[in-house]
Order: sequence, then structure tokens, then C-alpha cells
Amino acid sequence: MTDAATSMKTKLPIACFVLEIVLIILFGTLVQYDAETDARAWHNKTHFDFENDFYYRYPSFQDVHVMIFIGFGFLMTFLQRYGFSSVGFNFLIAAFALQWATLMQGFFHGMHGGKIHIGVESMINADFCTGSVLISFGAVLGKTSPVQLLVMAMFEVTLFAVNEFILLTVLGARDAGGSMTIHTFGAYFGLMVTRMLYRPNLNKSNHKNCSVYHSDLFAMIGTLYLWMFWPSFNSAVTAHGDDQHRTALNTYYSLAACTLSTYAMSALTAHDGKLDMVHIQNAALAGGVAAGTAGEMMLTPFGSMVVGFLAGIISVLGFKYLSPVLEEKLKIQDTCGVHNLHGMPGVLGAVVGAVTASLATVEIYGEGLRDVFPDVASGRVDASHQGGIQAASLAVTLGVALVGGLIVGLVLKLPVFGAPSDAACFEDNVYWEVPGDDLITDGQLTAVRTEETEKLSGPETQ
Repeated sequence: MTDAATSMKTKLPIACFVLEIVLIILFGTLVQYDAETDARAWHNKTHFDFENDFYYRYPSFQDVHVMIFIGFGFLMTFLQRYGFSSVGFNFLIAAFALQWATLMQGFFHGMHGGKIHIGVESMINADFCTGSVLISFGAVLGKTSPVQLLVMAMFEVTLFAVNEFILLTVLGARDAGGSMTIHTFGAYFGLMVTRMLYRPNLNKSNHKNCSVYHSDLFAMIGTLYLWMFWPSFNSAVTAHGDDQHRTALNTYYSLAACTLSTYAMSALTAHDGKLDMVHIQNAALAGGVAAGTAGEMMLTPFGSMVVGFLAGIISVLGFKYLSPVLEEKLKIQDTCGVHNLHGMPGVLGAVVGAVTASLATVEIYGEGLRDVFPDVASGRVDASHQGGIQAASLAVTLGVALVGGLIVGLVLKLPVFGAPSDAACFEDNVYWEVPGDDLITDGQLTAVRTEETEKLSGPETQ
């Protein structure tokens, strides 16, 4: 099915080689180990090896890494003929984005004497940024070429780093699990990109935008990996001790409550009371998204469960009723429903974070207030002002995501990037060698020849 317009014979090699060579040069010029990674710097100080941050952060990093490459990758394999692309393009853009994110986040957060210092925490933060890109990938899944995805990742990582710097450094917002910086930003950026890439005849000319039994089963693998490791995702870069412990616990109970409300709403909204696998694959994860911002705060187990419960309801209602409206009225073709899993739950998480921050007091947090809200503890701002900062951060995130997605979407419309035609969307064999297609073709040919032979030999046999 590949033609000259979609051929990656030169486009993809040029994109990959140029981007990687530029990355290698920039890393060689600007990047070096931090004090806990560099041999000389580490051994110049008196300490025990087990005090190295690696032993505290690396288990969380591994969990986050699994979510990025297996969780997100397999979650998007629900399309019946797009499994290679879902996992394969996820792999490609994640590998690029984590390198570019190391540089972009380093420019804003990790510069020391003109060098970017990296260690295990910068690896986690780069994966966080990559997660935002993969969320956007879900919105345009099946309708873009690998070159388009690399270009989108390049721009999005840059804008992600800018937005993150504004929120966390300039404004002083708290967003441990990334409800705003990761999920809200990635969702609304991707929605605006897919709006700019709108294809009015897509549904008329292509009937492959659906699942089959085994593709939904593969997608459920991604769901379970994400569900299991989400407490690590939200707590990975929080302060050691009670902060990290509390964040994991809040996320844990939010996910559990969300799962039950998802099952309930899926059956309730179906005309025959049957569960919809799309809801289970996606909405059951919304509790992890919604617990992101307030996860490290004193949300309480009760509050976490309420948040997760509401997130599951909102997400299922979004899949059932809002997605068709967005496509019909706003021309937003959201393949994976990222607005329902990441967008609305991310906004919910940001609102919960703002409310929880506005109620923070020394009586509730004690000395722990310095870890969660250092500006409030120092007296620079009061709790109500911190809540206002959290709300303003949500507005900034939406603004950067929407405007940035609009501009990047316009760039991706250029024909040079080899986007598939409407008829070729949601189809692996535009960009991949698919062995099954060859077998089917040979089998069909053999069947035709056998049938012709039987027809010719029929009279003699009789």
C-alpha cells in the first residue's frame, strides 16, 4: 500500500540520523554527570554508597520506564490493524523524546556552570515529559506518519519544558504526579494537533478505526501495567520519606475507587447492561491521573477515594457521550479518547490540588509543610494564595497546550512528512512489512487455483 507520498525510504532515515547526530553533539557539548554520578565528585565526599540517590530513585524510575514503553505502547494496540505502529511508533518517539527532554529540561532546571547535570532524577523527569508526548500520540493515533510524530515530539518536548518551568519555578506550583504538566498539557496539546489535522472524509473512507477481540486483549495488557505502576509514577520525584509514601498510598486508593466506579458506569450507560472494554481499558486509569497534583498533599485516603470515584464517572461519561460531540461539532478526531482519560481527569486533579493547597496549615502538616509547600512554610505566601497559584497554573497549562498544539498542527499538515491517505489510516502495512498480509495473499491465490483446478477436473471425475 506504500506509494511515493508515504514512502519512508529517505524521509525517516534523514529524520532519525539528523536528530540523533544533533543530540549526540549537544550531549557532548553540554551534558555531564551530576555529583552523585561522577566518579571523582562522589568519592571526594565522605559518605556511604547506599546513600546515593540511585538506590532511592531507581526502583521508581524502572516502574515509570515500564509505563512509558509497555504501558502506553500496549494501551494503544486496540486498533485491529495498527498494532505494529502502536507499539513501534511509541518506542521510536519515546526513545527520541527522552533524549530531547533531558536537554530541554536541563536548560531550565539543571544548568550548572554552563553544563547540564544529569542523574537518576533527570532520567525520571525525562520519562515524565515523554509520557506527555505519548498522550498526544494517542490523539493522532493511526493518522500520522513516523516523521510527523518525531516532529511533533520535538516541538512538544520544548513547549512542555517551557510550561513546566513557568509552573514549577516561576509560579511555584506543586504538581508531583503531573496532573497539569503531563496529563492536561499532553491531552489538550494532542487534541489541538488532531483538530488541525482533521480529515472530514475519514470515517466514510476507512472502517479500520475499531478493535477486534485479540487487539482489545493486548490493549488490556497496557492498562494493567499502567494501573499497577501508577503509584510509582506519581511518587517518583517527591521528597523521600512520608511524602513519597503518602503519594503512593493516595494514588493506590484513588485507582481502586476509580476502577469500581468505571465498571458501574460502563454497565449503567449501556443499553443492555454489558461492559464496554474501551471504558475498562481507559477510564479505570483516570484515578491515577486525577490524584497526580494532590497526591503528595494531605489529601487523606478518604479524599483520594472520592477523587478516584469521580474520575471514573467523568471518564466513562466522556467516552460515552462527549467524544461523539467533539468529533461532530468541534471536528476533533480523538482516536484513543485522551480527553476522557487524561484531559478531564487532569483538570479534575488540578482543581483538587488547588482546593487542597488552599486548606494547608501547620496544624495539618506540621514540619512536613516545608516539603510540600515550602513557600507557605516560609511565609512568602499564605495557603489561599498557594491555591490561587495552583489554579493559575492550570490556566497557563491550557493556554500553552492549546496555542502550541494549534501551531504544531499547522506545521504537521505540510505534505513533506508523508502522512497516510484517508483510506490508508489505521493500517500497519503503509509503513511496516506485515507478514500476515503476504500469507493471506498466498493463501487466497492457492484457494483460487484449487477452485479452478476442481472446476476443470470435475467433468472427468464424474
